[in-house]
Amino acid sequence: MNILRLLEDRVIKALVAAGAPADTPAMVRPGARANFGDYQCNAVMAAAKKMGMNPRELAQKVSDHLDLTGIASKIEVAGPGFINIYLESQWLASAVHEAAHDPRAGVSEAAQRQTVVVDYSAPNVAKEMHVGHLRSTIIGDATARTLEFLGHKVIRQNHLGDWGTQFGMLIAHLEDLEKENQEAVSMKLSDLETFYREAKKHFDENPDFAARARNFVVRLQGGDEYCLKLWKKLVNITLAHNQEIYDRLNVSLTNNDVMGESAYNDSLPVIIKVLGEKGLLSEDDDAKVVFLDEFKNKDGDPMGVIVQKSGGGFLYSTTDLAAIRHRCHTLNADRVLYYVDARQGQHFEQVYAVARKAGFASEHVSLEHHAFGMMLGKDGKPFKTRAGTTIKLADLLNEAEERAAALIASKSGDLSEEQKVNVIRAVAIGSVKYADLSKNRTSDYVFDWDIMLAFEGNTAPYLLYAFTRIGSIFRRAGISMSDLQGEVIIASDAERELALQLCRFSETLDSVAREGLPHQLCAYLYDISGAFMKFYETCPVNREGVLPELRNSRLQICALTGRILQLGLDLLGIETVEQM
Repeated sequence: MNILRLLEDRVIKALVAAGAPADTPAMVRPGARANFGDYQCNAVMAAAKKMGMNPRELAQKVSDHLDLTGIASKIEVAGPGFINIYLESQWLASAVHEAAHDPRAGVSEAAQRQTVVVDYSAPNVAKEMHVGHLRSTIIGDATARTLEFLGHKVIRQNHLGDWGTQFGMLIAHLEDLEKENQEAVSMKLSDLETFYREAKKHFDENPDFAARARNFVVRLQGGDEYCLKLWKKLVNITLAHNQEIYDRLNVSLTNNDVMGESAYNDSLPVIIKVLGEKGLLSEDDDAKVVFLDEFKNKDGDPMGVIVQKSGGGFLYSTTDLAAIRHRCHTLNADRVLYYVDARQGQHFEQVYAVARKAGFASEHVSLEHHAFGMMLGKDGKPFKTRAGTTIKLADLLNEAEERAAALIASKSGDLSEEQKVNVIRAVAIGSVKYADLSKNRTSDYVFDWDIMLAFEGNTAPYLLYAFTRIGSIFRRAGISMSDLQGEVIIASDAERELALQLCRFSETLDSVAREGLPHQLCAYLYDISGAFMKFYETCPVNREGVLPELRNSRLQICALTGRILQLGLDLLGIETVEQM
């Protein structure tokens, strides 16, 4: 059941019946406060202005035509022309009952399904993933999971940095190591950061090595089999490292989702050719540039996007154009979502503009840069080690598990060793992910161990604990969720508040899918947990003397709460546990 979608449909019909233009948006929102109704329609003021009518008079006409029989207990006109809608408790009870017996918790799939390409994570070959990759990886994954749950065809794209001039020095260094012995190669490549630093040091300090490295670049780009073999070895080792991180993070990316820069290599000359044929190319210091009137420099001149360097080399912008062309015309995307940090904002705006002009992006395709802010330390600076180096993602997850183990040891004496291992992993990884996902992705956020591992507030441990509490209610009742029958009864304010929140799951997921903002789902799950705690305190379930039909009703409310918490956390990529 999607209440918002239902109300919007009825409001639009009422607006048209009242004489408003057919394209008037419904503008229905959840009520900000209880005295504003459960939902509020804010469409009338703008419509009245267009129609030259008194807003309150139009609001009354719309209200008179608004057919919510059996759905709303009261519809009232308030203020200058707001329409407040109060839902019928019995209708809410029926919606909860239906959702409680639905594996999808009342969430229907999208009426219009799309093919959505989601570009996220994008680490580099021969470098270990670090904290700078965390936001792209987990925010992109949460959005991909949500879109998929709603029935859209999601194509994950991991735009791996696996091509470029740096591979000459990496191949040269790998060749030197292989001349020593295979054991040395395996040992060196087990620490990619050290391998990369050593290769760079040789390149900077050894002229013969640098010359050989430059030669390898030319040979690699020319398709030399020997260089391609060594390059592929570096790629495969990096992918294996990355997959370990993805598996620990419970991220749904696999090697099948890798579409690295190298995949577009053969398309780059085609990009230049098409841009030339479209009359979009200009020469500037022997480089090929697309000048865009939409973007001006500080002198007011059109800004240029370089697509080919004077020496013939290509740039990130060229590869991004090839990727857009592939995603629009080969993958047939309706939307392409890029989870790349906010500093790349202008780059993507310009690339999108060029892609539109060149026809690489079909007119109907939505190209969206879902930018995100930085991960900061408590000092307000980019999150790094005390020595000032970037923190490896593996090290961050190791520390999370150590801290979670200490926390769980002090709280969970009744768990078996196997249960403790599962709880530690769920709390550790869930806390790191939730601390990030619960913040608006457009903002920077401060990474704080104490806050993220707390059992109070908007944290993963708090939500995981709420889920386990529901499980304990059913264990105490000696009944499984699947055995519940009978009506749902809403007999108190706490039951009504929780029921209303439970019925908003579908509209929350719609918003997350539309805007790519997982923090909306986090806020919703936190509200659900808070409403459940109030319900738990004021509406006893297993206490002696509770009438059977009331107990049965409250168990169904508990069951739906548990299912929504589990589904919601799963969409965020966070594992749940039965006991803590």
